[in-house]
Amino acid sequence: MSDLLRAPAELKYAEELDWLESVDDNPKPFSWRLSPKMVRLFILGSERSDGLDREISQKWFGDRSFVERSIVTLASDRGLLLIGDPGTGKSWLAELLSAAICRNSTLVVQGTAGTTEDHIKYSWNVSMVIAKGQSRESMIPSPIMTAMEAGAIGRFEELTRSTSDVQDALISILSEKYISVPELGSDRDSDNIVFAKPGFSIIATANSRDRGVNDLSSALKRRFNFVRIPVVTNKKSEAEIVRFRTEELLRRHQIELDVPPTLLDVLLQSFADLRASAAAAGSDDEKLESALSTAEQIGVLEDAILHGNFFGERALTARTLASSLVGSLARREPEDLAILNKYLHGVVEPRSKEEGGSWPEFLEGGRDAIATLS
Repeated sequence: MSDLLRAPAELKYAEELDWLESVDDNPKPFSWRLSPKMVRLFILGSERSDGLDREISQKWFGDRSFVERSIVTLASDRGLLLIGDPGTGKSWLAELLSAAICRNSTLVVQGTAGTTEDHIKYSWNVSMVIAKGQSRESMIPSPIMTAMEAGAIGRFEELTRSTSDVQDALISILSEKYISVPELGSDRDSDNIVFAKPGFSIIATANSRDRGVNDLSSALKRRFNFVRIPVVTNKKSEAEIVRFRTEELLRRHQIELDVPPTLLDVLLQSFADLRASAAAAGSDDEKLESALSTAEQIGVLEDAILHGNFFGERALTARTLASSLVGSLARREPEDLAILNKYLHGVVEPRSKEEGGSWPEFLEGGRDAIATLS
């Protein structure tokens, strides 16, 4: 674990998963390692009413119904499509679901403009083909094909960023649950087909802001159950998520640093203010390019913590937090800088006079950062 930059969920929480599997006496669909109830418990954490001998940490923060619908979908013969704004935890939820169900979350295809049909079906080891011809040994299965053969969960990230040809290749996989390999040329049809084993399913994610890039066909939509993951706007839930991720960061970097609750409140309130401003904006030019997601809050806080630890007084300050916020959210020049400057003068300045606390220092830090970037 210490040798890995980022361990997948099934390794990171291996001890929890082993324990849950040892005490799980509920019915399990197909080849699932955990029952649906235990999958939910692993993701959302345990409660006293669960009657367990140990506490299971909460790993994903969101509505229970989203997790339950996702689990039910994966127990059916339909694919699962998690859709939402960037930074809403879609990929993390997909990883946790895969880890709990089949103990392998790494069978992933990343959707891009360069993703081809080979990436979701198979390709060939050219040197082996030249030496021995086309055979099962010389075939390189895709992560999706590997998941089919293992009865596991295959993941497809950013589905709408891949071309329509690639998306269409998923239709037969989701419908027929097999992949034909005509190049093998066997007299027996069954030798030319890779069949999916029970337990196979696909979790895809899609960015709702990519609508119109490569829209899904009606045929492909019918083969997915959609679960829409909203942006977290509840301050209590957001604070829990940010604290959870920040604690992971501090452990990874072996940093001994307390995040003052007042500064966490400043960060949460800033994002809430900017979201409200974006909702009231009349055009895209009046909105920050950032999605203002919880993941971006975590990124701002991470940047501020590391900056303070490496170059500051090993403490998180309001000035550093403001500088990180401006540096992370100002992606367009001059539009984003103008929006942030307006926010500082129109919202933060009056608040700093009325409430005091960390806001005056936050205001000065933001002004200095904008002046540097302008």
